[in-house]
Amino acid sequence: MATHSISIGDIREDAQASWVPMIAIAFGQMIMSFNVASLPVAMGGMVQSFGVPPTTVATGIVAYSMLVAGFVMLGAKLAQRFGAAQVFRAAVVLFCAAQILMTFSPTATLMITAQALCGAAGAVIVPSLVALIAENYTGRQQATAVGALGSARAAAGVLAFIIGGVLGTYIGWRPAFGILIAASAIVFVLSFRLRPDHGRPDVQIDITGVVLAATAIILISFGFNNLNGWGLALATPNAPFNLLGLSPAPVMIVLGIVLGQAFLIWTHRRQAAGKTPLLALEVIDSPQERAAVYGLFAVVALEAALNFTVPLYIQIVQGRSPLATAIAMMPFNLTVFFTAMLIVNVYDKLTPRQIGRYGFGLCTIALVWLAFVVRNDWSEIPVLFGLVLFGIGQGSLVTLLFNVLVTASPKSLAGDVGSARGTTQNLAAAVGTAVAGALLVGLLSAIAVSSIAANPVLPKEIQSQVDLNNITFVSNERLRSVMENTTATPQQVQEAVRVNTEARLRALKIGLLIMAGLALLAVFPAGKLPNYLPGEIPSDDPAVEGAKST
Repeated sequence: MATHSISIGDIREDAQASWVPMIAIAFGQMIMSFNVASLPVAMGGMVQSFGVPPTTVATGIVAYSMLVAGFVMLGAKLAQRFGAAQVFRAAVVLFCAAQILMTFSPTATLMITAQALCGAAGAVIVPSLVALIAENYTGRQQATAVGALGSARAAAGVLAFIIGGVLGTYIGWRPAFGILIAASAIVFVLSFRLRPDHGRPDVQIDITGVVLAATAIILISFGFNNLNGWGLALATPNAPFNLLGLSPAPVMIVLGIVLGQAFLIWTHRRQAAGKTPLLALEVIDSPQERAAVYGLFAVVALEAALNFTVPLYIQIVQGRSPLATAIAMMPFNLTVFFTAMLIVNVYDKLTPRQIGRYGFGLCTIALVWLAFVVRNDWSEIPVLFGLVLFGIGQGSLVTLLFNVLVTASPKSLAGDVGSARGTTQNLAAAVGTAVAGALLVGLLSAIAVSSIAANPVLPKEIQSQVDLNNITFVSNERLRSVMENTTATPQQVQEAVRVNTEARLRALKIGLLIMAGLALLAVFPAGKLPNYLPGEIPSDDPAVEGAKST
């Protein structure tokens, strides 16, 4: 693979292919991204419709991402065996059926089930998109198509916030998902403009690999999603069971990591035996490619955490409408959209390593800035500036890192690149959302409990009437209604509201600072990305020297 890893900029002028197939490919990306981006916007409406806490809506996001990440490698092999275009069409039909269930779901359980079905469809669509780009485009057109795919993802986020915000405010959260029923039908029709691919019947399906990979990813995702409810270390009363007093959540995470290592060992053995592996390890066998995977995980996890945090505060904490959420997130989503498309234009001026370091540096600065300037109004100019800055870093990184993976591998491994990308992005989205929820609720609980315990205005007899062991994000109005059912005086109710307001803001600030620390750590894997411009072959690169000698 070293012979390919120098070619992020292997972008040459070829005969121009029609862009019509790219419309179908981009729309395929958009329906998936619109779906998952609509969930945070619909958070307030779902909480009210289903009578569930915000973390349950987050479970829907995690369910989607978990299924995509767990089965995207299987989806890639199905695309290789039966043809990417045919498999893509079948997955779009499944996605459409899932959206019908989502639109009319009467309970939170069915909502989560619908998102799981969307995830199953996405597990096939994600690798198919990469294979379809490789099948329909080459050279500079391929690099542009990859950028367009990243922009399609960002554009869907913008549309989800606008459409979901308007519909959620004036009609309800369901019509936003109903739109995807019609959109899926359009994608199905457009898919017949794709170049036909009859597949390779000789491709084998590694069932053992599927079980190992899916189980590992599901355990990791499920473990992170329940860290707050089941306990970070010791089991809480909400845990379904305990292991000698330990919470099952961290145990699941550790077991998932162990199974992930077992999957890699199994894949190495299968590949050495000349059998078709679930994932061709050539797509991640160089330090540059592994750095791209680590960087992609980091930036998507940070994006997911921010996309969960902002709607949480706007809709649940401030009690504002979905439209307010859309307006608050618009600068970020528009910035990601344009940056993901335009970053391709600097590939001949800056090396991938430079772009990677600058990108994560911008994300770090943006999150630190937000932690210091954020108040209880996300519309303030300093906050908008921070979101734009983070959007520049995030948009450039997603396109860059994806391009490193695509151009580092031959066309025959495009499906494996797609599965590596899909696994990384969706596992990161699940982990980022789950960790953000657990982190913010945990911080809120710790800050609120300590503040209330030391507050002379709120005596123990008042504290005993409120469940301090199950503190979560609630609006001030909801807290007032709860306190009014206790023996608290108006002064004590007002004091409880003040403590809650301050605790929420401090939890947000600390959470943003922790996210900034994680972004800063991601600068290190970015330092392993290729450090040369298109067409350059550095003589001091041992990987390239080895490639020359073969």
